[in-house]
Amino acid sequence: SSSSFFSSPFILHQHSTTMKFTAALFATAVASANAKRHVSEVWTREQEAAAGIVFPHGFGIKSPLPQDYIATSDLPLEHNWCDLNGQNFCTMSRNQHIPQYCGSCWAHGSISALGDRIKIARNATGIDINLSVQHMLNCGGIGSCHGGSVLGPYQWIHSISKKGTGISYETSNPYLACSSESTEGFCAHVDLECSAMNTARTCSTFSDSGGKCVGLTQYPNATVAEYGPVAGADNMAKEIYARGPIACGISAEPILDYESGISSDTNKEVDHVVSVVGWGNDEASGKQYWIVRNSWGEYWGEMGYIRVEKGSNALGLESQCAWATVKSFTDLSNQVHCHESGDNCS
Repeated sequence: SSSSFFSSPFILHQHSTTMKFTAALFATAVASANAKRHVSEVWTREQEAAAGIVFPHGFGIKSPLPQDYIATSDLPLEHNWCDLNGQNFCTMSRNQHIPQYCGSCWAHGSISALGDRIKIARNATGIDINLSVQHMLNCGGIGSCHGGSVLGPYQWIHSISKKGTGISYETSNPYLACSSESTEGFCAHVDLECSAMNTARTCSTFSDSGGKCVGLTQYPNATVAEYGPVAGADNMAKEIYARGPIACGISAEPILDYESGISSDTNKEVDHVVSVVGWGNDEASGKQYWIVRNSWGEYWGEMGYIRVEKGSNALGLESQCAWATVKSFTDLSNQVHCHESGDNCS
């Protein structure tokens, strides 16, 4: 059961610290609202440390890193996981801003990249596995609708993975665009505390017919084996080429009104998180560019994506990234078969 983890001092401490820094972030946002259109959704290193997000030397990584065994000269001119030899290994695009505004880009970028890596592990077979952002908002203690960390999401998934159960699937905990401190829209009226009900749930039927909602103790989930940071164009490309998409910080202010093309903006103030799924080459200009999935919906940009010049740290994209390797995920081979009401899994 995962209930022992929900009540652990580690997580309770994280939630307490998160709320303190959420308040600080909000105060800073209000003070600078007239100067910027986009409020930063990325924590400082000090805020990460206070929330228990650590950067230990080596991260306990035992597997070889692509940056150490792939030569830059061996990288292809183009590599796009969304269209690799005509096959798509990318999972769905998301919109963090509905059903009300929520600055949870940090969760979306990391979860999308991890979902892609699961799809790669499955060789793009079967129905896509989409992971729950809301589970992370409810229980992670490493961010909220007012911002979070680039690396923190993978640290949290890794920590719960060691206890046997990872992040739940979207189908048992759909995105609400709410965290416990948010008062946007209906958020103040929703129970968002970390619990079995807010990890994975189902409801049997209408309440006036005797139905009820229950938290599931066994549910489809995904775990990670290792995680770590990566930065710099060459190291990023090697990581993406060898193991799949990554989550990266980016400067959002210059791209709020982006419509199409390759952005070469020199603003490097990281205030947003995206996932980088590969790179391409523009024959007309001779420029290579990153292929970046945002979490602002498919109405924005190039169907939810943006191309960013590669090799110049445009928009600060090459300065702060994170990766995680897949350990396990639930599919038909290991599913626990729960009833519609969840009575045998609650």
